[in-house]
Amino acid sequence: MRNAPKTKGELVIEQIMQQLDPASPRYRVLTVAHQFKSSWVELGEQLNIVRNAGEYSTWGYGSFDDYCREEVRIKKDTAIKLTGAYRYLEKEEPETLSRGRQMEQIPDFRSIDMLRQAREEQQLSDEQFQLLRDTVIEKERSHPTVAKQFRELTGQNVAPTEEQLLRQSISTIRRLEGQLQQLPNLPEGILTACNSIMDELNLQNAQFEEKTEA
Repeated sequence: MRNAPKTKGELVIEQIMQQLDPASPRYRVLTVAHQFKSSWVELGEQLNIVRNAGEYSTWGYGSFDDYCREEVRIKKDTAIKLTGAYRYLEKEEPETLSRGRQMEQIPDFRSIDMLRQAREEQQLSDEQFQLLRDTVIEKERSHPTVAKQFRELTGQNVAPTEEQLLRQSISTIRRLEGQLQQLPNLPEGILTACNSIMDELNLQNAQFEEKTEA
């Protein structure tokens, strides 16, 4: 069976590794980044070391975020969750951390980071936190299941925002327009009205995006 083609990120990492001393800390981080899918624990550990020591600056990066994005090839949000999840395991769940070091099954780092958030930000009562912990650590549920429970426990199942409703409306009008175009003998005024609504919604959406970027 043929191996899957390498991603652009993998190729960039391999190219950088060829220029480094295999015994260097920088090479070690890239090694575990390359193996990220098999174990996130090592990468979380190495990124914490790099950030705490400020080593990224000696490697030519202006910030830890720049280093993660350009060299390790992960997004800022992913780096935050990885480092936060590792710190949480190190402090609160050493047995689970040990399991991860041995490359045994370990919960998704995003789920672990939700436990960290709940603990550090004191969003949940002790009873609620224990329910979430059981779901993540003991039952090892999937991340979507954990995320759903987290939202329910923290009361984040709130009504959609105006911007979210706007985008949902645009999607609905777009589907409706496509269906109407398939109807025979459809009065022209109906499609005209749809187009007018779509134009107005798109205008409002553009205004929201401008506010976000400002």
